[in-house]
Amino acid sequence: MDIEELRTFVEVADAGGVSPAALRLGVSKSIVSRRLSRLEAELGVQLLARTTRGAALTEAGATFRDYAARICAEIDIAKETILPAGDLRGRLRVAAPLTFGPTHFAPVLAELARRHPRLQIHTCYSDRFVDLIGEGYDCAIRVGYLQDSNLVARRVGPIFGKLVASPDYIKAHGSPETPEELVAHEALMQGTEAWHFMDGDKTVTVRPQGRFKADNGTALVAAVAAGLGIAYLPDCLTHEHLASGALVPVMTRHPPPPAGAYIVRPPGQHPARKIRVLTELLIEHFSQPPHFARGAPV
Repeated sequence: MDIEELRTFVEVADAGGVSPAALRLGVSKSIVSRRLSRLEAELGVQLLARTTRGAALTEAGATFRDYAARICAEIDIAKETILPAGDLRGRLRVAAPLTFGPTHFAPVLAELARRHPRLQIHTCYSDRFVDLIGEGYDCAIRVGYLQDSNLVARRVGPIFGKLVASPDYIKAHGSPETPEELVAHEALMQGTEAWHFMDGDKTVTVRPQGRFKADNGTALVAAVAAGLGIAYLPDCLTHEHLASGALVPVMTRHPPPPAGAYIVRPPGQHPARKIRVLTELLIEHFSQPPHFARGAPV
């Protein structure tokens, strides 16, 4: 039984169709279809029911999918075990944030590719929350405060930030002194997130409100500089505006707790060595300031 046929079947099952699976695998749809046909012919059962919306697992396919996924994972581990020390190959699909990705993470991924010329690295830069399992990514680099999930996370570095506003906004609306006063101000946010602040040893959580939202930190910097409201942003995005006086810090007696940069991956007992190597490289890179530290340049 061809391992590529098994891997293709798992991708189609997880992606929900031939077209998205072909995109994940980097091959044509016709190749995916031929592999599926050969696998079904060899097994003598139908694994997938083709529909106008994609492909759905049959009862036999749902049972076989878990076995096929375990076989593919074991083969990957076996290949890694016999490779020369430090040698990586295969493909690594990474989801990275657009706000920090091109400036902070892209150089690390480029270094990983330089050190391992047989490794294929496919990176998607987006501030959209990517479904790792549903969209077939090996791992993601995420920043901020992680939400509870079944994903496995490893912190690779701290991220410091603060509340900022423009002098014009402060002149027109005043400056909040406590977290409770924030509810009376326009907040510039990515979504409906909560903001956290330190009050001595306690953490105070505030759910601010505002009419301007954007899923990208750089866009929020432009909005806060235009005087639209108050924003909680990483220092490495605002330090130049603070130095020039275009922005000023707000509510400095109640700083936000440090956030973090993380590698997250789907649950599993043995992470692929390529993910471990990327994680170690990120930790090594971001342990040497300045990167996400206060006042660090982008």
